[in-house]
Amino acid sequence: MLVGLTGGIASGKSQACHYFAELGIPIVDADIVARQVVEPGQPALAKITDYFGPEILLDDGSLNRRLLRQLIFNDQQKKHWLNQLLHPLIRERMLLQLGHAKGPYKILVAPLLFENHLDKLTDRSLLIDVPVALQLQRTTARDGVDAQQAQQIINSQMSRADKRAAADDIIDNNQGLDELKQKVLAQHLIYLELAKSHDS
Repeated sequence: MLVGLTGGIASGKSQACHYFAELGIPIVDADIVARQVVEPGQPALAKITDYFGPEILLDDGSLNRRLLRQLIFNDQQKKHWLNQLLHPLIRERMLLQLGHAKGPYKILVAPLLFENHLDKLTDRSLLIDVPVALQLQRTTARDGVDAQQAQQIINSQMSRADKRAAADDIIDNNQGLDELKQKVLAQHLIYLELAKSHDS
């Protein structure tokens, strides 16, 4: 059984994943895979360099992700080109890693689970959800951006209401870490039961 785990920026996705991993659940993270496919020596990085020019690289030959984000943020054509290049590569590598993963069920972590239709690959979708005010507060504190920038990032993502409507399961992460850990454990027990009937 495959669970897709998602949530907006600063919702606590990474912490929730950490707790699932502690419970022995294998996790494939779309963000990590996205970084792997553009590592130095990967064909995708050569194509990105050809398209954007050598200034897209840092001194050590790795991708300047911050500059790339700035270049595509308001340029739909460049963003589209990049997505066309990377999405199939990311999907292929994620499926490969999921194929090798062993556990009672597996988790695919993807911030854009619904937007990129990755939920079609999953049996259940789990949303880690927080109120927007809390997202803003956590994003400004964690990423050192101002409230306006944080709001722009949130606005560029699928709305909270739409995510809640699309998700099979929701963990409200508006309290502390202990509370989140307990909720992850409760959800884990539900998934263990579902996985039994799924695999039988």
